[in-house]
Amino acid sequence: MRFFLRHGWQYGWQFCQYSWGMLETSGPWLILSFLFCGVLHAVLRPETLQRSLGNKKLSSIVKATVSGMLLPICSCGVVPLSLGLYYSGAYLGPTLAFLVATPVINPAAVILAYAMLGPQIATIYLLSGFVIPFVIGIVGNALGGPELQSPAAAGLAAAPSRREDRPALPPLMQRIRGGIEWGFNDLAVQTCRFIVVGTAFAALLLTVVPTSFILDYLSDPRLMSLLGITLLGCVMYVCALGHIPFIAALVSAGAAPGVAVTFLLSSVATNFPEMVSIWRLIGKRAVTIYTGMLVLFGLAFGYITNFLLADGFRPVFDLTRSQGKIDFVSRISIDFPDGFKVFCAILVLCIGGYGWILQWRRSLRRRGA
Repeated sequence: MRFFLRHGWQYGWQFCQYSWGMLETSGPWLILSFLFCGVLHAVLRPETLQRSLGNKKLSSIVKATVSGMLLPICSCGVVPLSLGLYYSGAYLGPTLAFLVATPVINPAAVILAYAMLGPQIATIYLLSGFVIPFVIGIVGNALGGPELQSPAAAGLAAAPSRREDRPALPPLMQRIRGGIEWGFNDLAVQTCRFIVVGTAFAALLLTVVPTSFILDYLSDPRLMSLLGITLLGCVMYVCALGHIPFIAALVSAGAAPGVAVTFLLSSVATNFPEMVSIWRLIGKRAVTIYTGMLVLFGLAFGYITNFLLADGFRPVFDLTRSQGKIDFVSRISIDFPDGFKVFCAILVLCIGGYGWILQWRRSLRRRGA
């Protein structure tokens, strides 16, 4: 009891710091994603999206993968976009492919990887970043079961598709206004409540297992294992741009080259807020396919990298030689003002709390009935 009274406030403060830091990082991307989803929901007809991504064709998975690779969005920010696609008619396969490709193959991250990890590791990272979403998309379509298509999208698919049977569209600005309202009143409320819970759980783990212990573990090549780095990557909230310098220093200190590939693949696209959101808003089958395949492929590509490069591998990181690419990445990377980060973090927190209040009220009404 005395220990708790003495150190409890310290752990509580650390928990709040970790939670707030993750919300500040993901908040701007989440808010912009809700806005973008609302506009897409208003502009794109559901039947158009269903024709493009609402099927089991390989071309649909390729479209989703390539589209995701071109967007510089973090793993939490891509969740609303992916859910918007899924609810609008995209099958589970293209949805998961987009969900994986967007945070893994960020254009700025690829350039930074070439600069700080060298062409060999960066090329394997780039190839794996295309192969993994494509394969996960195929598996998602094959094993999706009842989660292959959202119930709402299935209902739209069964509706009349003849042009003369379609209702007339309202004016564009009215549709956009309605789409943005859907993005924040529906999608954001559903997503943010699970983002907040996942963020709190991740912050609790980081509080119980201090960052200093994690960094000491990762920085000791003798203790390094691909499985360990995979598990730690799933726990930590990772942004590829922020952690590539850390991975480069780790490899320069003597860690095996496969560690870099495994950590980037397994950690950039997996974090607790994201996994909780997928589980609750799509289903257990989807999150099992998503997380299981990412971990499996992260380990596989790590072992392949070690097999190809471990013998005689020498780190190529040279800050002076790489400074030009690093400066270029800094120019093309999006860095939000601190005030905007704070505003978005508070907004996500408020929307998440509002979502849980609505859920609590619905539960009370069901019990009363």
